[in-house]
Amino acid sequence: MSSQVHEFQAEARQLLDLVVHSIYSNKDSFLRELISNASDALDKLRLESLTNTDLDADTSDLHVRLTPDTQARTLTVADNGIGMGRDEVVDLIGTVAKSGTAKLRQALSESGDAAASEELIGQFGIGFYSVFMVADRVVMVTRKAGESIGTRWESTGDGTYTIDDAADAPQGTSITLTLKPVDTDNSLHDYADPQVLRSLVKRYSDFISWPIRMFETVEVPAEEEGGEPTQEQSDVTLNSQKALWAKIPSEVAPEEYAEFYRHVSHQWDSPLETISMHAEGTFEYQALMFIPSQAPMTMFAPERPCNLQLYVRRVFISDDVPELLPTYLRFVHGVVDANDLSLNVSREILQQDRQIRAIRRRLVKKVIGTVQEMQDRKPEDYAGFWNNFGAVFKEGLAGDQDNFQAILKASVFDSTASDDERTTLADYIERCPAEQKVIYYMTGESRKQIERSPHLEGFRAKGIEVLLLSDPVDEFWTSQMPEFDGRTFVSVAKGEAGLDDEDDDAGTDRDAEFADLLTWLTGVLDADVSTSRLTKRLTDSAACLVGEEFSISPQMEKLYRASGQEIPHMKRVLELNPDHPLVTGLAKAYASGGEDHGDLEPTAKLIYAMALLAEGGELADPAEFARLLSDTLVAGLE
Repeated sequence: MSSQVHEFQAEARQLLDLVVHSIYSNKDSFLRELISNASDALDKLRLESLTNTDLDADTSDLHVRLTPDTQARTLTVADNGIGMGRDEVVDLIGTVAKSGTAKLRQALSESGDAAASEELIGQFGIGFYSVFMVADRVVMVTRKAGESIGTRWESTGDGTYTIDDAADAPQGTSITLTLKPVDTDNSLHDYADPQVLRSLVKRYSDFISWPIRMFETVEVPAEEEGGEPTQEQSDVTLNSQKALWAKIPSEVAPEEYAEFYRHVSHQWDSPLETISMHAEGTFEYQALMFIPSQAPMTMFAPERPCNLQLYVRRVFISDDVPELLPTYLRFVHGVVDANDLSLNVSREILQQDRQIRAIRRRLVKKVIGTVQEMQDRKPEDYAGFWNNFGAVFKEGLAGDQDNFQAILKASVFDSTASDDERTTLADYIERCPAEQKVIYYMTGESRKQIERSPHLEGFRAKGIEVLLLSDPVDEFWTSQMPEFDGRTFVSVAKGEAGLDDEDDDAGTDRDAEFADLLTWLTGVLDADVSTSRLTKRLTDSAACLVGEEFSISPQMEKLYRASGQEIPHMKRVLELNPDHPLVTGLAKAYASGGEDHGDLEPTAKLIYAMALLAEGGELADPAEFARLLSDTLVAGLE
């Protein structure tokens, strides 16, 4: 195929310009990106060679090689890994096949913070473009393992690139950078200097499991006394290749863990917590996991449900093994290295492997236990964790019954006890009166909405603490009638409020006084109300709507409908405050109205609509409500 000149995809061109010209605190990161990509290519070739016995590829000496040329001012980073075909080059380099790139462009252009820019670049996996921060020209030659013809790609980063066939390309990928002039004032080091490269590899890529090699000139002493020493080229390996997860934690510096975390997560923050595991017994495995300090943009739209890489006896198997961790722990990054899993095991067998299931159980318990330890010993770190990942962590309450109690214990919740501090359930129970045997809660779309709900009025008046649950998952786990420490969870928006005073004997008389009005209201509002009754739940509002004890909430109805599941409209109970002037006035009007109460129906409908709006609900017919309100106001003025 003849040489072709292409333009970068529009989004790729804009991102390229932003990355190259954005304030970037550490231009050294380009080398880490290239070595990381090379390491991934070697991993993929090793895996492909294990699963495809017909693959015509040389796997005898897999490695990464750096070749600096101080005279020509070039640096070549090469690997003999899986390589790429022509279409892959166009797709992966010429375009940005990621969702959310428009959002990234805006965030990069608006960010004046260097660290924030690096974090964004790392999150969206476009680190290859960082080569243009240090190079005026980039040439990539690649040949996919098993194919006979390679591809040559070249660009100066000006918006176009040239692509051509490369008949003599070796297996793998070679990227040659024509370097910009050294500018130490702007963190542009001499990347053609072997000592600079040695230092950077040691700092960023010492843990890479494949050898990173470079020819160095060494001085050889003269064989005879008085003779002149000679210089020879020596092929040296720059990295230790030691699997960091196999080391004793006390022998690993925090900086080493941080760099390894960035390698496996492709993020730019530092880990909030490092979790090291060494399991022995029936089968052995090692794990090194990290809880990030910042949430990626894709947290609620994850590309994969598990971010652990699976190795078997130091051989990379897969970075997509959702069986290792449940989705509610998708924020955890790291590696698992097992000794006893078969290298030839297929994807389907892996899913059923009992050892994988056993590893999963232990990993989950370890992560939840680590979160609990943070809560107990590192409150500031725990607060950061919860702000970033609390809503995701709580997803486990809706799906992991085996660890339900442990997740509850490790969680915190908004509460009426404090405007700015969350509470654990243990602390909630400790503050409860001795006679209170339940945990009160209310769900809603936001804390602000819940706090304004009339359902809380009676509980506030009596000083009873209520949990304020505003995450979507709260609707699901609370509907399962959970318990904690022997106490059941009770919604303040369902069933009877349970706020009656023991010495209150007036309740029965008042029920009789309002009985006819309540029956009439139920008939008028039959389409939306299952029954009407008086309540002690309210102190300031005239009315509120309450679900039956085992009914689903209005928020749950919305969630079902948003997911495309149509469910019948759930009627609720209309509760009235017998001390409110609107209710007492309606009762008098009803009592004096004879048998025809048609003129009171607009008021009844307005009371229902106000109760619905007060809890943050949506009117089925806003225009009808506006008409009723207008007519009522006009009548009052007359």
